[in-house]
Amino acid sequence: MVDKGLKGVIAAETELSFIDGDQGILLYRGYEAKQLAVRYSFEEVAYLLWCGSLPTPAELTAFKAKWVRYRQLPEPVIHCLKQIPSDMDLMSQLRTAVSSLGMKPFEGTPQADHAIAITAMMPALIANLYRAQSGQPLMTSIPANESLNHAAHYLYMLTGELPSDVHVNALEAYMILTMEHGLNASTFTARVIASTESDIVSALTGAIGAMKGPLHGGAPSAVTDMLEAIGAPERVEPWLREQLEQRRRLMGFGHRIYRTKDPRAEALKQRIGLMESHDPWLNLALLVEDTAVRLLAEYKPGRELYTNVEFYAAAIMRAIGMPSELFTPTFTATRTVGWTAHILEQAGDNVIYRPEAKYVGPRHSSVNVS
Repeated sequence: MVDKGLKGVIAAETELSFIDGDQGILLYRGYEAKQLAVRYSFEEVAYLLWCGSLPTPAELTAFKAKWVRYRQLPEPVIHCLKQIPSDMDLMSQLRTAVSSLGMKPFEGTPQADHAIAITAMMPALIANLYRAQSGQPLMTSIPANESLNHAAHYLYMLTGELPSDVHVNALEAYMILTMEHGLNASTFTARVIASTESDIVSALTGAIGAMKGPLHGGAPSAVTDMLEAIGAPERVEPWLREQLEQRRRLMGFGHRIYRTKDPRAEALKQRIGLMESHDPWLNLALLVEDTAVRLLAEYKPGRELYTNVEFYAAAIMRAIGMPSELFTPTFTATRTVGWTAHILEQAGDNVIYRPEAKYVGPRHSSVNVS
């Protein structure tokens, strides 16, 4: 018997996250992710995943100081950014830029510091790549502004302007909720590479290569395309009915794991309630969700199809002015925490991954030599 895609095969033990798709539960080290997104900062939840517990006030202060210090890109990395071809797509550029972090010497620092450093650098890497593609000057000198948390720093690097608290809080909630999600394709890739005792940058470069695939990291952009195609409230039900009658998929609905409401989507919906209620884009998204869930129950009874995290990720990121080409890179910036946590965990109890393949090709009895 072959378990294609290794679906249902347990390949590792982890203390990082627990997912119950039937009950709609996502835990980070025993804490509900949706509660962490409401009560804690990105840095605190990253500390939880990397270090095993939520930080004390003193630990958080020292941790954030180190985080801010690591935001500055090393000169060899800045040089590499300037050499990356501008006609590459943004995720390919990011994969190349992250691989250049191997130029930065990490010798003499703990593995956990490597995780902090790379995560802290991701906003500057993504923002500068995007700015170069947009014809804007690079922001190579990064102010060590400790008042800006990770999400605020990311938005500042993209625009050069201090973001509003509403936008920061919405983005931070999204980043916490997508920080970690079990042994998905990109995380498995990172653990496989780490299991060979390769370096953390190589493992992350491989993970980004997996994230780049449209079956993994591209869903929020597809949701935006769907909402833009609908366009107006009066078109919602006719458009959705046409899609369902043509047996087309509604982007942002259903999930491979969750058979009930995606807890991350529920948390993001609550965050939307704290944003400007008059935003026509958000109002359209809420109407699409209500209508789609009703129609899915009508057209596909018993399937229990609800919005997933990508639906509200698209709604929020569009509402805060995030261009769609930045959706997957932003997902990558936050999932870096989960990837590095898995890499550290793999290193702590390592066995190299070596599955087998079932040969189904021909078997010749002899070879004719002329």
